[in-house]
Amino acid sequence: MNPLLLRADEMTRRDFTATLAKSFLGVSALSGLSLPSARAAGAGASALRQIATAKRVIYLYMTGGMSHLDTFDPKPGSEVMGPTKAIRTSADGIQVSEYLPRLAKQAHHLAVINSMASTQGAHKQGNYFMHTSYTLRSSIRHPAMGAWLLKFQGRHNSALPGSVMIGNDSSHPGAGFFESKLSPLMLTSAETGLPNSRLREGVDEKAFSVQLEVASRLDTAFVEKYDQKNVRAYADMYDDALKLMKSRDLAAFDLSRESDATRERYGYDTFGQGCLLARRLAESGVRFIEVSYGSWDTHNANFVNVPDKAEVLDQGMSALLEDLERRGLLEDTLVVLATEFGRTPEINANEGRDHHPQAFSCVLAGGGIRGGQIHGKSDERGAKVVENEVAVPDLNATIGYALGLPLDLVLYSPSKRPFTVADKGKPVVSLFS
Repeated sequence: MNPLLLRADEMTRRDFTATLAKSFLGVSALSGLSLPSARAAGAGASALRQIATAKRVIYLYMTGGMSHLDTFDPKPGSEVMGPTKAIRTSADGIQVSEYLPRLAKQAHHLAVINSMASTQGAHKQGNYFMHTSYTLRSSIRHPAMGAWLLKFQGRHNSALPGSVMIGNDSSHPGAGFFESKLSPLMLTSAETGLPNSRLREGVDEKAFSVQLEVASRLDTAFVEKYDQKNVRAYADMYDDALKLMKSRDLAAFDLSRESDATRERYGYDTFGQGCLLARRLAESGVRFIEVSYGSWDTHNANFVNVPDKAEVLDQGMSALLEDLERRGLLEDTLVVLATEFGRTPEINANEGRDHHPQAFSCVLAGGGIRGGQIHGKSDERGAKVVENEVAVPDLNATIGYALGLPLDLVLYSPSKRPFTVADKGKPVVSLFS
């Protein structure tokens, strides 16, 4: 047996984790609570640890700033609502907008956070902050949550990518300063499946093997001379691609294997089909799947555009929750609905709402979350948080907590700067069952 494991009982869990990380993760790792030199990034980071309640995450990202007032935080009777009305749900005390009738029937699964607040009021910066817990800098690229998950826990299915991003969102931070193999596989559309995953017409297995052998011989000298992380990552990418091409699990990307009725239930649109693909990938062992849907940037005609956007969200997300529950996957799959900020209570001259990071809504379901609850509160106009504020890093810490990630463990970037999973975020543990 590995002598490191034999000594594990003589070490604290935190020291043992730090030693493993230093040995196997390829970066320096120190406990944010044990060494003063490591506290710079981890100051105030949560020391809470738990056994994971979620094995995977399906992250639904509403690009552009979803209006909280017209979705999950309506204010019945207030002039800020315009023509939007609130409806009751399957959970006592929870109301949503009339544009979400299907999700209203799923509210007993939902934990609605109506006290989100961000420090970033611009799209690019807000998107980056929501994905990483760190503010955008020109000098460094921070890892997104999926990369942190794979860094600490690895893949569940070695033949499939550990993380997949579905949607045309080029601003995704990917693996940040981690190695590129932790980046998500980027798919612009669920409908097209995984492009270039089959042999070209006229090329059989034998011819393909010969081509690979020639390419390997040509690359050998270069790889030996430049034995660097980026070069190795390029070789790893080819190895992973070949493994996937030969795997039966490649079928997970093929939506044609679903019935027409199922596909129609999710909605024949990019988001609905993205949710369906996310379910298929989760079943096949992909750890972190993001589906983006935009644009919710309703400076103009908010009350024309939001009902259409919400209809698509309502159909796709509700079908996803129903399927996950029916298949026994909701208990250990954390579904996250997020956006970079909300919209103003004030209705502008163009019948729109402007950027509003001071108060907005996000939603969690499954993965150990106790459904049928509202956490936090905005004021009577939805303008500011008045109870149980949840900062963006707190939301990411909550995701990390559900996954059992070591929130207080500090990893160092190549420039020797210390970072933790969710910066100084603290998990909202009251959301869990």
